[in-house]
Amino acid sequence: MSIDQLQPVSQQQATVYLPYIQQTKRNFLPYAISLYQKGFVEGHRKIEASKNIPFIATWNVATLPSDLTRCRIQFNGNAELSYEVRMASFEFINFLIELMENYKRQKLSDFSTTFYRKLLSIED
Repeated sequence: MSIDQLQPVSQQQATVYLPYIQQTKRNFLPYAISLYQKGFVEGHRKIEASKNIPFIATWNVATLPSDLTRCRIQFNGNAELSYEVRMASFEFINFLIELMENYKRQKLSDFSTTFYRKLLSIED
């Protein structure tokens, strides 16, 4: 399923996450929650001056914004290129919003640099 085909969740479902989401990102919230509830996304990591690397990200779906979500990403269909990160579900939904913003701008499903830094445990 494409990001373009996502159906937004109800306002009631989105309201639970409103305190955790910046005002400027709230338009994407119902769609990001819908994507979150699917439990996976396929995309491509943009690589400068090279081919983009395909990935699949999967995660457990938590009930509450403060519950932990465990996200696992596998690049290029290679088990040796698998990474995992845990974070509060509201934080992960913020990253999904960024992925959707990126998709809207570039038609490329990719997480933000901030997400990859967290995934790879790289401190600022």
